[in-house]
Amino acid sequence: MKDKEMARTTVDAQLAKLRKAKEALEKKEKELLARTNGKVIAKIVQLAKDNGITAAQIATALKGEKPKATKAKKATGKRGAVAPKYRNPANANETWTGRGKPPLWAKGLKDAGTLDTALITQQ
Repeated sequence: MKDKEMARTTVDAQLAKLRKAKEALEKKEKELLARTNGKVIAKIVQLAKDNGITAAQIATALKGEKPKATKAKKATGKRGAVAPKYRNPANANETWTGRGKPPLWAKGLKDAGTLDTALITQQ
């Protein structure tokens, strides 16, 4: 029984020693990171000052948001109608602007290499 108790005490002592060493290493790690982070933050602050970047802009960037553009935005909404560019030679009522997915008749002409024959000429 004494051998088991002695073995148990030795294991407990070794575990306690390892835990103490682990805590010491974690403390050193925190100190090292604090020193390194301080240097990095100082560089970031200097870069921000040199480039006229505000703390609010940095906070926005850290949140993953895109900075607001200072340029004028393009007008959105419906665009004007586009005049047809192609007319179906087999049916004059069918036209295509040349934008978007082509109708079957235009696709057939394009595959045959004769789409230019369906161009609507300006008079």
